Amino acid sequence: MELELDALDLRYERLRRRDPKRERRLLSSLAEVGQQFPILVVRGLSAEQAGESAPGQTHLGSEIVVDGYKRVRALVKLGRETVQATRWELEEPDAVMLESLMRAAGSEGPLIEAWRLAELRDRFHLSTEELARRFDRSGSWVSRRLALVKALPEEVGELVRKGAIVAYAAMRFLVPLARANRTDCLRLSRNVAGLELSTRQFRDLYAAYLEASPVTRERLLENPALFLKALTETKDSPPEPGPARILLNDMEIMGGVARRVLRKIRDGLARRVLHEERAEILRSLAQAERDFEEMGQRLRKEYSDVGSSDASRDSQAP
Repeated sequence: MELELDALDLRYERLRRRDPKRERRLLSSLAEVGQQFPILVVRGLSAEQAGESAPGQTHLGSEIVVDGYKRVRALVKLGRETVQATRWELEEPDAVMLESLMRAAGSEGPLIEAWRLAELRDRFHLSTEELARRFDRSGSWVSRRLALVKALPEEVGELVRKGAIVAYAAMRFLVPLARANRTDCLRLSRNVAGLELSTRQFRDLYAAYLEASPVTRERLLENPALFLKALTETKDSPPEPGPARILLNDMEIMGGVARRVLRKIRDGLARRVLHEERAEILRSLAQAERDFEEMGQRLRKEYSDVGSSDASRDSQAP
């Protein structure tokens, strides 16, 4: 609808912060393409309804501007006489509260936005299209947010509101869990409430839940704190090496020692040993040779089948 600018009640103008840069851009846009979005108004009280006017209150019975003060100022500067407006059929206090809630939204995360949208929808009977217009979003954006509220059990939502569960973690992991298994979502939420888990810890729990067997899932849901502790210890502790790696490590050490001794002999260290000490070194060498020979014999005996299978493959080779 179209309203006369001088008939508007601007009683809330002083409560709004001004941004000269944004107002200059808006003025330029209005001058170039005209008004694209209507201001928001509610019907003021009639003189009979209001009785004696309060000090400073003017335009009883006119349209009270709830949103659009920058547009009004710009249109006045441009010398316009009328403005396009949309009227909300609400009581003035409800309209003012609703508009302030909408202006405050957008920086609290999707789940908080979802609850706010649901509250506005249910209290003021606003359609998806109206919510989308007022939040300057698409209808699908509103629908996706409202779907979060529908998916998350009310008890879990209350834990998030109390701060017992991080809102972002609830949206990322508890909402999909609730859609898949509402009972498990409730159990997990109750048992993590108050643990002050980070989003990363929620991610680890959710990933483990998806991959776990029924028995492991039960342990996770029953005591998530203990499960996370075990998960952390598993990550921090390197896996036990297998038997092959144990033997190879020792052989690598043995080979490394032999090469180091050989380098020292080549460098002439053996020649500098005193005559009476050489017999002891030779005895030690003989013992090492016997140990090495026994190790080789035992290992070849253990793996004798490997040698025969290799020989068989070689005989069949073209």
